[in-house]
Amino acid sequence: MAGYLDQYGAGDERRARMVKRIAVVVVCVVVFTFLPWYLFKNHSQERVVRNFLDQVRKHDYQSAYKAWGCGEPRACDGYSYDRFLEDWGEKSPVDPKVLRIEDSESCGSGVMLTVRTSRDRLDTLWVEKSNSVLSFAPPSITVCPTKSFWAMFAHLTLGKLRKPFLN
Repeated sequence: MAGYLDQYGAGDERRARMVKRIAVVVVCVVVFTFLPWYLFKNHSQERVVRNFLDQVRKHDYQSAYKAWGCGEPRACDGYSYDRFLEDWGEKSPVDPKVLRIEDSESCGSGVMLTVRTSRDRLDTLWVEKSNSVLSFAPPSITVCPTKSFWAMFAHLTLGKLRKPFLN
């Protein structure tokens, strides 16, 4: 004979399972939409630097200088072609074998990219988001000053997942 309280709590167990499933689905949807966006949000600026580095590797310094945003129609303010060759040319300390992007960090109106130029040297480049102009980052800025604690935390933890996609 079935007891009066045999079914007591069965609805609560079903409801708890349903709440767990909904929570897992919501977390998965958030992770699988946010993570790809975070990993690829600087992709176009990284591509600009990657193309620039490829031109430097190929010793195509005229094209690299134009990719820097300088060229015949527009002379760079205070950054002549001779100075460019001192920084990136054959007599510079740049080693084409190790030339690669190490890190990418979105910062306000641009993206700071850390580039390994030799075994013991890193340079920080800046790509403006609006027009993809490439330049050196200001020497006083090593980390984006406008980032919140949580943005810095995300960059230092999740940013490591971005590394395989940089080169």
